[in-house]
Amino acid sequence: MEYITLIGIVILVVGFALKLDSILVIMVAAVATALAGGLNPMEFLETLGNSFVSNRSIPIFIIVMVVTGTLERNGLKQAAAALMQKAKSASAGMVVGLYGIFRLVFAAFNVSFGGVAGFARPIVMPMAQAAAKNRAGKLTEAYLENIKGMASGMENVAWFFGQMLFVGTSGALLVQGTLADLGYQTELIDLMLVQVPIAITATVLTIALYLLLDRAYAKQAAASPDPDVFEEGDE
Repeated sequence: MEYITLIGIVILVVGFALKLDSILVIMVAAVATALAGGLNPMEFLETLGNSFVSNRSIPIFIIVMVVTGTLERNGLKQAAAALMQKAKSASAGMVVGLYGIFRLVFAAFNVSFGGVAGFARPIVMPMAQAAAKNRAGKLTEAYLENIKGMASGMENVAWFFGQMLFVGTSGALLVQGTLADLGYQTELIDLMLVQVPIAITATVLTIALYLLLDRAYAKQAAASPDPDVFEEGDE
C-alpha cells in the first residue's frame, strides 16, 4: 500500500499526456499525494507553507506560471503570432535564435522566467509558428514538432551554459568544489571568465544549426502534401 503515495506521479503523467491545464494537474497531484500520505488538510497547508518560505525559487516559479497562464488566456499567444505576421522576412529559426541570445543574456544575470513551460511555449512557439507559416506557406505536423524541438533545445543550451556566467550559482559552486577535491583551487570569477567564450560559442553554433535545419524543414513543409495545422486562434 506504500506505493499509493506515488499516485501524484500518475496524475502528472496522465494530465500532461492529455494536455490538461498544467497548474490544475499539479495542484490535484499535490493534494492526492498529501491525502495518500495521510496528511490532513492543515498538515498539507503547513507543509506547503514551509516549503514556500524555505525555497524562494518555488514561489517565483509558481508566480511566473500563474502570470503566464493568465496572460495566455487573455490573448498572449494571439498577440505574439500577430506580431510575427507583420515580420514577413522572419523565419522560425530566426525567432528561436533571437530567443537563444535573449535567454543567454538573462541567464548571465541568473534570471529565469519559466523556461519552456513559462516562456518558450506560450510566447516563443506562437511567434515561431507564425514565422514558419509565412516562410513555408503552411505549417505541417512534422514542421511543428521540429520547431518545438528547436525551441526546447535552444532553451536548454542557453540556460545550461549561460547560468555559469553568473558568479555563485549552484553549478559554479559544484564545479569549484569538484576541482578542489581534485587538488585544484579556483576562484568563481575565474570559472566565469573561462565559461564566457564557451557559452557564446555553444549558443552561436546552436543558432547556426537551427537556422540551417529550419530552412530544410520549411522546404519539406512547402513540398509536403500534409495539411496545414496552423491554428486559427494563433493568427
